Amino acid sequence: MFRLEGMNALVTGASGGIGSAIAIALAKQGARVALSGSNGAKLRSFREQLHEEHGGEHVEITCDLSNSEQVEELIPATLDTLGGIDILVNNAGVTRDNLAMRMKDDEWDQVIAINLEAAFRLMRASARPMMKGRFGRIINITSVVGHTGNPGQMNYCAAKAGLTGMTKSFAQEVASRGITANCIAPGFIATPMTSALDEKQQAAINAKIPMGKMGASDDIGAAAAFLASREAGYITGETIHVNGGMAMV
Repeated sequence: MFRLEGMNALVTGASGGIGSAIAIALAKQGARVALSGSNGAKLRSFREQLHEEHGGEHVEITCDLSNSEQVEELIPATLDTLGGIDILVNNAGVTRDNLAMRMKDDEWDQVIAINLEAAFRLMRASARPMMKGRFGRIINITSVVGHTGNPGQMNYCAAKAGLTGMTKSFAQEVASRGITANCIAPGFIATPMTSALDEKQQAAINAKIPMGKMGASDDIGAAAAFLASREAGYITGETIHVNGGMAMV
């Protein structure tokens, strides 16, 4: 169940904590994965690890998502190296936090360009080959704060909320061609960034979560593997919230 043999996947931000967990989850279910990110050395190391631990002929494709020309080349490069694309996971994202009255134009522009505009360009570019194959799975990684808002993150919240609306629109346009488009909205996930918080800060976060703890990157990977599967073919335009009950949207 939820096997992905014969499928080709592209995962952006693949060398990060959540991105690597998604790539591993897809590979474990049999997908061949194109790992994309801006750090070629980290991607290469992760690809070698993925091959050693889970097998499969995976590839890495370096791409700076803030560069629109490189973004436009990413889907063609994936098609050239994998021979097709069945699954697109828009996971890469950045934060440039600041209060609204202090937020600089470039802090807004960078977050929108990478978190929202790049995802749009990749969805648009993948639509044609997926429509031709009459199958596709688009999975966009949003955030709980795209639904709740968060002080100091107007740019990030706007991008994640926009990604949710964009996904719903795309889902309606391509549903008749066997393509689904869904979001996963993580809550607090244990990463190197959250582990840098002191005990008091972590306890304050956990107190807001009914399950009393942060999630794991593997929790997001499992949700992605499910949405990528053939068994999830009647689910589209939806958001799976993986947040331990922090926000029951």
